[in-house]
Amino acid sequence: MHPMKSESSLETMESRGKNNPATGNGVKLMKSDGVISLAGRKQTAFGSGFSLKNRSPGSIFLCFLFLWGAAPTSMAKSGASAPSAGSGDTAVATGAASLEERLVKIEEELAELERSRTKESQERRISQLEGKIAILVKELEKLRRGAEPEAAEKFMGARGLGPAASKVYRIKRGASLSGYGEMVYQNYSANREDGSASGKPDRLDFLRAILYAGFKFNDRITFNSEIEFEHATTGKGGEVSVEFAYLDFVLTDYLGVRAGMVLIPMGFVNELHEPPIFRGVLRTETERAILPSTWRENGLGVFGEAGPFAYRFYLVNSFDATGFSASGVRGGRQSGSKALAENFALTGRIDYVGKLGLVAGGSFFTGKTGQGRLSSSGSEIGGRTTILDLHGKLEMRGFQLRGIVAFSSIEDAAEINELNGLAGMDSVGSRSLGGFFEAGYDVMTLASAGRWSVIPFVRYERVNTQDQVPDGFLADPKNDRTIWTFGVDAKPIPNIVFKVDYQIRTRGDESGINQINAGLGYLF
Repeated sequence: MHPMKSESSLETMESRGKNNPATGNGVKLMKSDGVISLAGRKQTAFGSGFSLKNRSPGSIFLCFLFLWGAAPTSMAKSGASAPSAGSGDTAVATGAASLEERLVKIEEELAELERSRTKESQERRISQLEGKIAILVKELEKLRRGAEPEAAEKFMGARGLGPAASKVYRIKRGASLSGYGEMVYQNYSANREDGSASGKPDRLDFLRAILYAGFKFNDRITFNSEIEFEHATTGKGGEVSVEFAYLDFVLTDYLGVRAGMVLIPMGFVNELHEPPIFRGVLRTETERAILPSTWRENGLGVFGEAGPFAYRFYLVNSFDATGFSASGVRGGRQSGSKALAENFALTGRIDYVGKLGLVAGGSFFTGKTGQGRLSSSGSEIGGRTTILDLHGKLEMRGFQLRGIVAFSSIEDAAEINELNGLAGMDSVGSRSLGGFFEAGYDVMTLASAGRWSVIPFVRYERVNTQDQVPDGFLADPKNDRTIWTFGVDAKPIPNIVFKVDYQIRTRGDESGINQINAGLGYLF
């Protein structure tokens, strides 16, 4: 399976330098009578008229983007001066020569594709080449800015996971080790929004240290796992947990089977939770209360890509409703530990990933949660819980837009309240709603060279875990929350991020507490 083209690339998330179209001796895209061909560069095995007629829009778009950005290669070969970013023209020329060799290899593969006789074979090869072209585009953009060339493959996610979690997929055979970590400082306001004392002390916490361990048996079978150390030590409330551990079996270029402890494929952060990937010090409330990340369960399912779409569908053990509360379903996660399996659930997602920098899709989870328990009347509690979300993100020319709308419903909420001894305003929400919209801009796209990424952003979020409650119960207004976040993420390199933000938090009962957050994150 080739890497997901848009879903989890650090370089895509840092869409930079796109404002400077290549000029001079670059490759040009020529079209005549429906045939798209190369001009302005020495012909190789590519020939004089490779046709993209009847190809997918995603294929043509990526090829055009690649050719548009190829000028630095021609500049290096012709002796024209390229910008410098501290390592000098030699490093740029060396990097360009390396990319030139890779470009020739891709041209040879395109020529082989042209000779392919079956449409199925052509479509499969195009899908693979799109991934390679997308990687080269990123490296050529670095050369145009004068930055030291890097292997962009290191920052590509795959199969729904982030760059560090995907390391095992980038090796040829054997073991892999990678990870991430984050340290968080939280400074709380002395007063709540109603003027009363907040009473919350400030905190500095080494929140997470993660190790990914994987093993690639062959091109078809891979093991991957995540081990999490939380809050630095188990002696003071910390935990050590398995976040995921599964085997992948690749059946075809479009279909794989995954079995073990899997991440529920909802939202963004549950699968892509490495700190340099997401904006802000803290994960969003929507992706904690409605989509309770980090959320993993035992099960099996399928994954893959079909044309411009990526998908994952699993059958897993369901929630345990005895953990539900007024604050949401988070306590109902079983996290793979001696999980009750009287009830199973279906979960999955589909994303459009056909254009570089764009992801748009939806995900779901549905299953009964009573786990065989009986109500006071002697009937089995169903407690079917359904969670849906629509999500999208766009990263282009320095702009970064991201948003989620999420919804959950719980059947038999009154019976679950009785089971859990909940009354009055402590009721489980029979319906919960949440969502956010976030906009940022990498100001370093305005610079002619350099490796830093500096992204100011703003995010609006609204969450209510008791949007509706069963008859005879009341909703607590404190569970209706609004959060405004204003922050800056700064990355000296794509693997490391420094974060700071200010959050204005309001609640329906005016008990909100504003806070300043600062964080350090890394991945390797």
